[in-house]
Amino acid sequence: MARAQYKNLVDAFSSDIRAGKLSPGTRLPTHRKLASEQGIALVTASRIYAELEKMGLVSGETGRGTFVRETALPLGHGIDQPATAEGMIDLNFNSPSLPSQTEALRVALRQLASAGDLEALLHYQPHAGRKHERATVARHLECRGLSVDAEQVLIVSGAQQGLATTVMAMLNPGDVIATDALTYPGFKVLAEVHRLELVAIPLTDQGLDLDALDQLCRSRRVRAIYAMPTLHNPLGLVMNIEQRERLVSIARTNELLIIEDAAYAFLAENPPPPLAALAPEITVYVSGLSKSIATGLRVGFVAAPPQWVPLIDRTIRATTWNTPALMTAIACGWIEDGTVVRLEAEKRSDATIRQSMARAILEGLKYVSHPASYFLWLPLPEEVRADQVVMELMRSNISVSTAEPFATTDHVPHAIRLALGSVALDTLQQALKKVRQVIDDYSY
Repeated sequence: MARAQYKNLVDAFSSDIRAGKLSPGTRLPTHRKLASEQGIALVTASRIYAELEKMGLVSGETGRGTFVRETALPLGHGIDQPATAEGMIDLNFNSPSLPSQTEALRVALRQLASAGDLEALLHYQPHAGRKHERATVARHLECRGLSVDAEQVLIVSGAQQGLATTVMAMLNPGDVIATDALTYPGFKVLAEVHRLELVAIPLTDQGLDLDALDQLCRSRRVRAIYAMPTLHNPLGLVMNIEQRERLVSIARTNELLIIEDAAYAFLAENPPPPLAALAPEITVYVSGLSKSIATGLRVGFVAAPPQWVPLIDRTIRATTWNTPALMTAIACGWIEDGTVVRLEAEKRSDATIRQSMARAILEGLKYVSHPASYFLWLPLPEEVRADQVVMELMRSNISVSTAEPFATTDHVPHAIRLALGSVALDTLQQALKKVRQVIDDYSY
C-alpha cells in the first residue's frame, strides 16, 4: 500500500475524532473488518490503529475492540496524574489534613524559634540526617513493627525521594523489576525515567499472585520486586503473614532486592510484620510522614541493610544533599512529643468515617478498599468507559483518576480511583453522590 493512502486513512480517522464525528466511546471496526472495507492488508489496518493509539485518539482493549478516547482529557492524564485545577474538587490526590495540624505547626515554629541550636538549621546537614534525628526516626519505626539501628536510617525529602534514591543507588537501567499489575504511579514514573523494565504480576483478592512471581523468576533474571504489603495503593490490600513469608522465600531463593513501600501503612492497625522485619538483609523500607502528618512537610525515611546505606547516602548527596533541617526538626519534634502518634490515630478514624460514607453512597457498585484507607478502587460496569466518566465529572468540577496511572499491564482496566482525604466531609459526600449518578447514567 502506498504511504500516502495509509496516511490518508490515519488523517481521516483523526479528523473525524477531533471534529466529533466519531464520539468518545465509539467502537471502531475490527482490524480484519477495516482491512476488508478499505482493501488493505491486515497488518496495515493494525498499523493504522497503532498510530491512532500513539496519538491518544483511540484505545485498543483486549477482547473488547478499539474505541475512540475522550480527547478532551488533559494531556498526560495517563502516567502523570496531572495536578488538579484550581476550583476543582480533588478526588485524585490525597492530602489528608486535620484542623489541629495548623495550631501544631504554630507551636512547633515557636519552639524552634526559641531553641538554642536555631543557627544550626541554616547550615548544611549530614546527607542522611543528623544522628539524633536518625535515632528518633528509628524509634518511630518501632511503632511500625520494624527494629533498626539509627545508622540504618536515612532521612529524605518524602517517600518519593526515598524510592528514587533507592532505585538510583541499587538498580541499573535495563534491570527487570517485578511489581503489581496495579501499582503506585510514582514508581512507574521513576521506572520510566531510570529505564527499568517493569513486569506486571497479577493481583488476587489476597494480594500479589506469588505463583506468578515464582514463575517469572524462573523464566527471567529479575533484579528486584517493588511491593506495598501493608495497605496497597490503589487497592488497600494487606498481605497476611503467610504471603509475606512466601514472598520473602521467593526473594531469597532468587536473590531479589525487595523495595517495600509503606507510605500508607500507618492506616492499618496491627498488620503483620513488615517485609523488612522478615528479611532485613535484602529489604529497603521506604515511608514518610506526608500522608500521616502533612504532605507539605516532605519528610520521609529509608531503612536499609548496613552495607547499602553508603550507596543511598551518596545518592542523596548527588541529588538533594540533605533534607531541609527546618523540616526534619519539626518532624522529629512531633515524633518525640507524641504528635505523630496522635495524628496517625486521628487520621485512621477520619479515613474510617470517609470509607463508611463512600460505602453507603456507592452501595450496589463493586469496589475494592480497606476500611481505614483514604482511597478506593472502583471497577466500572462492562458498558461504562472510564474516560467518559472522568470527563463528565470534570465538567462538574470533580477530578478523579482513571486506571492508567496505576496499570503496569498493556491492557488498562476500566476503573477509577477515588481519593477521599483531600476535601471536607460535606464536599466529599456531594462529590461521591455525583460519581454515583454519572456511573448510573452511563450504565445500561
